Parts: sequence; structure tokens; C-alpha cells
Amino acid sequence: MNLEEAAKQLEALGNPTRLAIYRILIERGNKGSPVGDIRKKLDIPASTLSHHIAKLVHAGLITQERDSRNLYCKADLKNMDGLMTFLVRNCCAEESHIRVVS
Repeated sequence: MNLEEAAKQLEALGNPTRLAIYRILIERGNKGSPVGDIRKKLDIPASTLSHHIAKLVHAGLITQERDSRNLYCKADLKNMDGLMTFLVRNCCAEESHIRVVS
């Protein structure tokens, strides 16, 4: 993952509604959730939910698939892992260069 991809994903998650959607989908794991269930849980209009889901899909954070009449959303767990790895890469790497003088 590069800086631009990470920034795009973090920007998408910077909205409280999108973050709530993403957290719901993370909780559901690989099975995902029907869009209708997400809408009921968040109590928001379908058009608003659609807008937020589109932003998350565009950022690569979630996927959608149709099963008969239901549209399911799933967190893209591989991209989530990539973002988390990017954020913590080199964590504390410079601490080994800090000398404590007493």
C-alpha cells in the first residue's frame, strides 16, 4: 500500500457514518451484511446509505455482491490488513537511535 491509497481509505473512514458502516461490516466478518440491515441499524435513509457505501467501495474498503434480491456488503479484510500494516510499519523504529542521558 502506498501513501495515496492509505490517505484515500482514511479519508473515507473520516466520516462518522461511513466509519459506523465499516465497523458493522468488520463485526460481521466474511459473511457481510445485507444493505437493509445496515440501514435499519443506523436508522438512516436508503439514499444516504447508498452514498456512503459508494464512497467505501470506491476507497476499496468494502465490496458488494447480490444474492437474489439482497445486496450484501462485506469489509475487504485484505485491504483492512494492508491499511493497518501501513499505519504501524516502522513503528518506533527511531527509538533505537534515541540515547537516554542520565
